Amino acid sequence: MAAITAAMVKELRQATDAPMMDCKKVLVEADGDMAKATELLKERGIAKAAKKADRVAAEGLVGLKISDDFTKATVVEINSETDFVAQNEGFKDLVLKTTEEIYATSPADVTTLNASAFGSYFSEKVAKIGEKIEVRRFATLNADDDTVAINGYIHSNNRIAVIISAKCDSAKTAEGIRPLLKNIAMHASAMKPTTLSYKDFDPSYVESETIGRIEVIKKDNEELARLKKPLKNVPLYISMIQLTDEVLAQAEADIKAELQAQNKPEKIWDKIVPGQLARFIDDNTTLDKEQALLDQKYVMDDKLTVAEAVEAEAKKLGGSAEIVDFVRLEVGEGIEKKVDDFAAEVAAQMG
Repeated sequence: MAAITAAMVKELRQATDAPMMDCKKVLVEADGDMAKATELLKERGIAKAAKKADRVAAEGLVGLKISDDFTKATVVEINSETDFVAQNEGFKDLVLKTTEEIYATSPADVTTLNASAFGSYFSEKVAKIGEKIEVRRFATLNADDDTVAINGYIHSNNRIAVIISAKCDSAKTAEGIRPLLKNIAMHASAMKPTTLSYKDFDPSYVESETIGRIEVIKKDNEELARLKKPLKNVPLYISMIQLTDEVLAQAEADIKAELQAQNKPEKIWDKIVPGQLARFIDDNTTLDKEQALLDQKYVMDDKLTVAEAVEAEAKKLGGSAEIVDFVRLEVGEGIEKKVDDFAAEVAAQMG
């Protein structure tokens, strides 16, 4: 029997785009005959499925698995080309089994998963279904100890899933906070946060967003002025990351100067300034409220931010808690879908 080398496996993989373990398997069966090994891959549909790489898989489903003791949670996104296939029972079963595999084995990344024995199983199932299907991304959250609470939520359409973990002061608080974490996961599924806190924003991103948002408001105001309607407030900033001690000190000084200009008695300033400073912060942190989970208004009680809702619930339980991580997956998010010109396609086929 011919010795199967790594170079042979690499050559077959480059020629067919089939998973490495499948390449090695057929090379062994073909006794090192590259042409025969290629034919075996084609016969089994593995190479055929892999050669669909130029197609865009932007439909699909997400999977979610949470341990019975809420110490571990895994979320997975698997894409297909069409929603029709995504609703197929075979595809749904593949999502379920893939989620369970990732939960159980914790592969480092998609490449590692594809190179495993399960990757070969996945490829065989894809070949039977008959269109491009791929694991796009996944994540797992683990509780380091019994003071970490974990929960999650999957939307009824199985296209959005969220997992969340919170660090608590005790196991008792961790157990009691779980129901709230599920509600916050529901909140995140609807409100689409992109990061945990404003502190996570890249300064260059905030800077570019500031310029863009101010320009949008100015253009809106031009139209509002034409319609003789009240103008929108044009903020100076959009994130707490920009509100340095110097900026806040200047804002407070400006508020006091305005009160002085209005001849407000100085003895009542301490009752007015905090409220106006809070309004300044509110007006100048729109990015945080849109994209940072902890800074968003909690949908089930918009008087509180998500961070404040967690703090309040933990206090009721006699402890403290803070969300430390979350993962939100939405099917097709960020994928540029190919728009087919059906008429042009038909004309090309007829030509």
